[in-house]
Amino acid sequence: MNKQILKKMEKIIASQTIKNGAYAGEFCSLVLIDEKGYPTASVLTPAASEGFKAVYFATGTDSNKYARVKNNEKAAVHFASNEYSITLVGTVKILSDEQSKARLWYDGLAEHFPLGATDPNYIILQFVSKRWNAFIDWTDNEGEI
Repeated sequence: MNKQILKKMEKIIASQTIKNGAYAGEFCSLVLIDEKGYPTASVLTPAASEGFKAVYFATGTDSNKYARVKNNEKAAVHFASNEYSITLVGTVKILSDEQSKARLWYDGLAEHFPLGATDPNYIILQFVSKRWNAFIDWTDNEGEI
C-alpha cells in the first residue's frame, strides 16, 4: 500500500468537507441501495471526515437517503475531479444523538433545519469504509481498511 497515495486521499477528502478545513464548494456522491435493490446516487456535501475511514453527511428523516439506509446499510462514497477518482465502499449508520448532531452542525444546514441542531428531522449519516479504490497520480490503487 502506497502511504503517499493514502495521505493524498485523506487530504482530498478533507478538502471536500465543511468541518475539516478549506472547503472549496465540492460535492461527492453517496450511493445507497434503493427499495428495489438498485444503487442510487445522491450528490451531497460531506459535513466531516475521519481520513478515508469515515465520512459524515447531514440529511433529514423525511429524505429518501434516510429511508434507504434504514432498509440497507451498504453504501459507497465517490469523490472525483479531472485529477482523481476515489471510491470508498462500506456501510452507513444513522446518528440521531444530540452530541453528534451538535458536533456536525454547520451554518448551511439552517436553511433545511430551521430548529437548528436540535431539529427532530435533522440526522447524521455516518459512512464507515471497509475498502477503497483510487485513481490518483495516474495510477490505480486499492486497499482494505
